[in-house]
Amino acid sequence: MFARLASSGLLQIRPLRQLEHPREVIRQFTPNWFAVTMGTGILALALPQLPLPGMQLVGRTLWLINIGLFCLFMLLYAARWLFFFHEAKRVFGHATVSMFFGTIPMGLATIINGVLAFGVPYWGEQLVAVALPLWWFDVALALICGVSIPYLMFTHQEHSIDQMTAVWLLPVVAAEVAAVSGGLLIPYLAGEQAYQVLIVSYVLWAYSVPVALSILVILLLRMAVHKLPHQNMAASSLLSLGPIGTGALGLLVLGADAASVLAARGMETVGMVAQGVGVIGGLLLWGLGLWWLLLALLITIRYFRHGVPFNLGWWGFTFPVGVYALATLKLGSVLQLGFFNKMGVALVILLALMWLMVATRTLRGAWRGGLFVSPCIAAACVR
Repeated sequence: MFARLASSGLLQIRPLRQLEHPREVIRQFTPNWFAVTMGTGILALALPQLPLPGMQLVGRTLWLINIGLFCLFMLLYAARWLFFFHEAKRVFGHATVSMFFGTIPMGLATIINGVLAFGVPYWGEQLVAVALPLWWFDVALALICGVSIPYLMFTHQEHSIDQMTAVWLLPVVAAEVAAVSGGLLIPYLAGEQAYQVLIVSYVLWAYSVPVALSILVILLLRMAVHKLPHQNMAASSLLSLGPIGTGALGLLVLGADAASVLAARGMETVGMVAQGVGVIGGLLLWGLGLWWLLLALLITIRYFRHGVPFNLGWWGFTFPVGVYALATLKLGSVLQLGFFNKMGVALVILLALMWLMVATRTLRGAWRGGLFVSPCIAAACVR
């Protein structure tokens, strides 16, 4: 009987068939999964920018789904630490998986932004009282990731330039993503709260962007000397666009906030300078991002011509394109240039197509269980 079922393919559709036991979902769960919430969250925020009916509803629906995913992933990862503590702590010694701790605050940031973009218009400004403490929590996570993971790199992990990829950026970039969220939150605040969030957001920007740009310099040298990373890291080619797009968006958003917030503190001139720096700095970073985008697209095409195995790293195709798209649309709004608006819309469409492709493969891989693999366990990492 079982032979007939197997030959008919019915046994092949059972869930998690590639795992020895369903508990392996917890045992093998890694921070990489939070990249799913980053990609889904940025698409939810970008879709309402499309000049199509119903996009606000679709975006809000995706945002709600993203909240569910984030909560589910937090439960699974907490369960791993609870039931498989000695294996879970190996992540700190893994040179790649540990970088994905940065995806946790970045995924949370997209949810906070969604509270402002979808929750407040639908349920009212009382949700700001939810968004603000969540933002401070996100700031704390970003600050911890931004310094603790590099510290582990310097003291406990094994790294080499020839093995370097753009995933080095993940723990560092979390702070500038929080800075953008702070900038989006400021218009809903007043007085001392708005001033505090503005100052902290600028500090977060500086905490992240210069470090990320220094990593990109080393990455350029690495690729020139040692050529492209292994095909398993194909999606890392677009990760370089993330800190540039987020940095540009941060300057634009914070510059717009600074004009009124600093004027209320008697620093009107400083606020005007900040606004001007936001526009010019955002434009300059956007230009740098354009270079990285074109280069990354060429590299990605080269990878796909030779075949690329699917893994959770493919979510790295989504978030960088999303933040660069939002920065492009913001520049179009500020500069009143149709070119930026059209390019921003094109990038959002590209983002949606990439999300559909990656999400479909992720659902298939999760159903079969093949995506639940912890490299820390496979490599028997120490510490």
